[in-house]
Amino acid sequence: MTLEYLVSAVNQEETLPEKMHLDADAIVINQGRDYAFREYESGGHRIRFFSMPEKGVGLSRNTALQRAEGDIILFADEDIVYAEGAAEKVLRAFSEHPEADMLLFNVEVTEERRTYRIDSFRRVHRYNCGRYPAYSFALRLRKARECNLSYHLWFGGGARFSNGEDSLFINDCLKAGMKVYAVPVTIGEEIPRPSTWFHGYNEKFFYDRGVLYHYLYGRLAPVMGLRFLLRGRDKMFGELSFAEAKRQMRLGYRLGKEAKE
Repeated sequence: MTLEYLVSAVNQEETLPEKMHLDADAIVINQGRDYAFREYESGGHRIRFFSMPEKGVGLSRNTALQRAEGDIILFADEDIVYAEGAAEKVLRAFSEHPEADMLLFNVEVTEERRTYRIDSFRRVHRYNCGRYPAYSFALRLRKARECNLSYHLWFGGGARFSNGEDSLFINDCLKAGMKVYAVPVTIGEEIPRPSTWFHGYNEKFFYDRGVLYHYLYGRLAPVMGLRFLLRGRDKMFGELSFAEAKRQMRLGYRLGKEAKE
């Protein structure tokens, strides 16, 4: 098997693969620059570096996905630095788990940024898939294409709604019947930087979350939204009250429903 990194970046230089310690072939989608393409070697690996002026993390991931050639693809962001032997660890995990169409890996982040931690091998289902970020995703390219998978362009950095593109993608993988597992293998670490989308628990945050929850849960969106608000009640309510946050999410559910009809 071969591994290929699919890197989403903004305003980066061609030295990025070296900074990220990429130890396999890679496609870099570099947004915010004039159209350009260059193919070159870095550390003995083939790098295809695409520059484009359009921005949007979903667009960048789709652009890479359409051009991917590796047996296994691993989504990556510009602020991830990979551990020595990361590619080998990923390929070994797929060899050990031939039943898996997609595997999720640990990437170390600061405590305030942590949304998940994989401590044991386990199956991932739709009810517990929403906390995993794209940089934990590795999947078999042939299966992804059989299922016609792509990222939703409405969600994520540079899009209309601020985040949720990763949750929608993995949810689509599971709906398509893919077998997804989490493995207790760490492959790198995130270098801290300011968030590109989070600007506080304000009206837009809860409104966007409402739209996302309709796409994820349909009729169950209000129930799952209430669960989200109750779980976060100790940290989320300051700028807005519980009632105001709930109202914004309700407006988001409505827009999501109208957009789907």
